[in-house]
Amino acid sequence: MNYKYSDLLKSALSKRAQLFDVTDALRIVNGAADGFPGLTIDKFGDRYQMQFFGPELLTSKTEIVEALAALFNPVCVVSKERLSSSGKSLENAPMDVVIGTREDAVGTVREGNAQFHVDLLDTINPGLFLDMRHVRLEVEERFRAMSGESLRFLNLFSYTCSFSVHARLGGAAVATNADISGKILDKGRENYALNGLDLRPGEFFRGNAIEYVHWAQKKGLRFDGIVLDPPSFARFKGFNFNVREHLMPLVADCATILNSGGFFMVSSNYSEFNLSAFARDVLAAVSSVHPNAKTSWKKSQDVDFVGSGSTKDSCLVATLVEV
Repeated sequence: MNYKYSDLLKSALSKRAQLFDVTDALRIVNGAADGFPGLTIDKFGDRYQMQFFGPELLTSKTEIVEALAALFNPVCVVSKERLSSSGKSLENAPMDVVIGTREDAVGTVREGNAQFHVDLLDTINPGLFLDMRHVRLEVEERFRAMSGESLRFLNLFSYTCSFSVHARLGGAAVATNADISGKILDKGRENYALNGLDLRPGEFFRGNAIEYVHWAQKKGLRFDGIVLDPPSFARFKGFNFNVREHLMPLVADCATILNSGGFFMVSSNYSEFNLSAFARDVLAAVSSVHPNAKTSWKKSQDVDFVGSGSTKDSCLVATLVEV
């Protein structure tokens, strides 16, 4: 076994020790900042995902897998190569099960009071974005601290509905999820069931997030918390969503359906955004509707994303506004 990689893994793990009581799903290697240039390793319970964003360590793949196996005794390790030979980022990345079987790639993880399904072979995203963990946990805490029996939460570009699971566990009466993918919303329903949550009317909307917000405006719906976490680009029924062009107008529209006393979290992984400018623009858009709005925080990725912002594959701008 290559003790160099074993020692690097142990060192990386020690940096994340504070998360062990919170979750068993975390990033244990975040590229060069952990001594592994071009490579990230994510832990999903007993399953591990390796993603190569550059060629630097591809020739050492076997040695790194051996070090992973010796240190963690994983049920499954999946390797994904996210960069083509021409240097172009791949969304349909080649995947290789290097430990275990394809069936072993499916399981559940724990995050605070919640559990989530994951599938390491379901495209490049296993079902849970690890860099939003700290915000999901805060959403649950905020709903737990609110008073009222009819609290409503809106999760736009909801993916597998993990924000909504936390909102419901915190006491939200209804957590509405909007996403263009029926398959993804079905995975959200599975996450509800995994956490013992019943499905309530109005909680799942298949369609464009902008379309849902405009519908909610017409219906006079109001929400006590909103999360807007869009992809940089998305296409639905001929409409091309571009985060640079369409995000801030959507933020302003969302503000019109946000109750006073509520909160609004907006985030993006678009690498060209600057955190301070992003937070300022979000506050300005919300303040056009709620003049007394204030920024509660602005931040990037959590402690397991060491060196966040230093590479395009590890970047996040996020801000939370209270009204």
